[in-house]
Amino acid sequence: NALSELAKELRPMLAELPKAKTAKIVKVLIDALAKTPNSLYLQIDMCRDCIEWCKHEKRTFLRQRVECRLAGLYEQDQKYTPAIEILERLLLEVKKLDDKLLLVDIHLLECRTHYSVKNIAKSKAALTAAKTNANAIHCPPLTQAEIDLWSGIIAAREKDYRTSFSYFYEAFEAFHASESTAKATTAMKYMLLSKIMQNRPQETSPILSSKSGLKYASPGIDAMAAIATALTERNLKKFEQVRGQFKSQIDEDAIIAYHLDDLNETLLEQNILRILEPFSRVEIEHVAELVELPLPRTQAKLREMILDGKLNSTLDQGVGVLIVFDREQVRSTYGNALKTIKNTSEVLDTLYGMAKQIA
Repeated sequence: NALSELAKELRPMLAELPKAKTAKIVKVLIDALAKTPNSLYLQIDMCRDCIEWCKHEKRTFLRQRVECRLAGLYEQDQKYTPAIEILERLLLEVKKLDDKLLLVDIHLLECRTHYSVKNIAKSKAALTAAKTNANAIHCPPLTQAEIDLWSGIIAAREKDYRTSFSYFYEAFEAFHASESTAKATTAMKYMLLSKIMQNRPQETSPILSSKSGLKYASPGIDAMAAIATALTERNLKKFEQVRGQFKSQIDEDAIIAYHLDDLNETLLEQNILRILEPFSRVEIEHVAELVELPLPRTQAKLREMILDGKLNSTLDQGVGVLIVFDREQVRSTYGNALKTIKNTSEVLDTLYGMAKQIA
């Protein structure tokens, strides 16, 4: 609060200073307030006041940067609609000025915001725009690391975990070199996540035991290590126990939570299919006992798998039984016949064209 008051008291003096120096002082004040715990709403108020002052003093350069900062604060506060509105307006302004560095920051923020509202297509488009503008200038190492981090996140969302690991590693190296501890820890968590999602949990041990891995040891890293151990043992019950044990560390990061939920469902499906292999008719309660899950959850999962076509069976809930059907062997005759007709049609079209030319 004292910093907010100081910013207001300094305004008469700032009006006399060069614009570049004013912008630097305001940025230092906002950064100093950002280091104060639980100061999100104070930062938002400070940015709003600063924007109004900039409009009055016609400080366009500073206003655009503070508006970009305000959009980032709205994104942190989960107020996505006002954040997107500010970013869309800013993009129109900054594109006319062709300020590439600010454009990179805006596109990166746009990528984060659209990802938060699960609009992956727009998030990917914003990231591509950020990369395009970054290639046209000398991009600061930390900004490039942020681009790499989000490239990895988008690749992971598209289930390309090999590519995502490469991006996360590049981001981690840059954050580690610049001693950005929080960002480096996040990048390392995502590296471990990529290995887990590739079904290579054994490859997480060298990362954790490396010199840099030991430096960034934290509850979040411990959570990923415990999940890798549970996955190595292929133990669904232990996997869910670990998720419950490290619930706060996992749920605080929506990206990790999303992928681990996906992995949990995949493991459950594999477990159920393996258990059902010897049966043609089995009690649902018995299946629940074998997978060591509550009956309602088992029933819901069986229904989902039947509807998705992953399980060729039907539920007879009157007697509480699952009837499993044998997989039908589809003969290839019909497919081959259709291919033959298509190829014959193409040959006849070609012959007809040649006949027309001769005539």
